[in-house]
Amino acid sequence: MKKRFSEEQIIGALGKLSGGTSPKALSREIGVTAQTLYDWRKKYGDMDISEAKKLRALEQENVRLKRLVADLSLDVQMLKDVNSKKW
Repeated sequence: MKKRFSEEQIIGALGKLSGGTSPKALSREIGVTAQTLYDWRKKYGDMDISEAKKLRALEQENVRLKRLVADLSLDVQMLKDVNSKKW
């Protein structure tokens, strides 16, 4: 899934928001809802761009590891099912 805004753009928008621009005016300017701005502020807070990139990398690694655990859990369950049958 491709995001519409990069981390650099989000951090820049949050900088404008903390600089005194009203959320309503900023949301109109960049084409998102005010709720999106609040969600970004909750997620990215006072991060700089390098920290946001590290966060994205960690989130991607987390998704990969969760998929790996799910695959291994399925394998274990299949082996238990096969092993439980009496021949």
